[in-house]
Amino acid sequence: MTSQDTPPTRSLLIVEDEPKIARLMADYLTSHSFDTTIISHGDDVMPWLSQHVPALVLLDVMLPGKDGLTLCREIRQQWPTLPIIMVTAKVEEVDRLLGLELGADDYICKPFSPREVVARVKAVLRRSQAAVEPTEAGGQAPVTLDEEGWQALAHGQDLGLTAVEFQLLRVMMQSPGRIFSREQLMDHMYRDNRIVSERTVDSHIKKLRKKIHEALPELEIIRSVYGVGYKYQPEG
Repeated sequence: MTSQDTPPTRSLLIVEDEPKIARLMADYLTSHSFDTTIISHGDDVMPWLSQHVPALVLLDVMLPGKDGLTLCREIRQQWPTLPIIMVTAKVEEVDRLLGLELGADDYICKPFSPREVVARVKAVLRRSQAAVEPTEAGGQAPVTLDEEGWQALAHGQDLGLTAVEFQLLRVMMQSPGRIFSREQLMDHMYRDNRIVSERTVDSHIKKLRKKIHEALPELEIIRSVYGVGYKYQPEG
């Protein structure tokens, strides 16, 4: 059995209050070998997630009860690496950016084709899995994570990260190529809403980079994006 056939990888949560749209997405995703669960009320999402582990959440913005943006923020606080695709009927750029700012991995605008939904789901899952799985050629990614031991390994060598450094690396590795603002990274570093400066993030990133460079001097896998933040880029 391959990793793509295991239940956690193929299980999707669809949060959508329009029955026809929810059923359309579910039927099409099921036809592509995904297992789907539909929730139509925002207040039911967090209790369900506390008992189940989907591979990805398709999250509508407009919902009864808790709205999608609130849920996106809460999901990110509880499960930082769970992939989220926002689904919205709003086309204003600010709404799209707000969804991504809260931690969504991608967004789909209504109306959409079922094929687009499947393509976006597969693309986000590929990105999230590529960070922690062996490469197709049979080799290992330059850095792998031992989630249970809270260790980051460079070709098997423990990088000796602190808990905060590990958390930062894990968040970025979950979405290779995605740019994280300092504010987003601070949200993942400190869950107690303490007030810290952006320089604190820069300091932790600097130390993290140094440890990675000592083990992998030929690679620069954490990159600065001027005026925006940081991203994990294992290739290119």
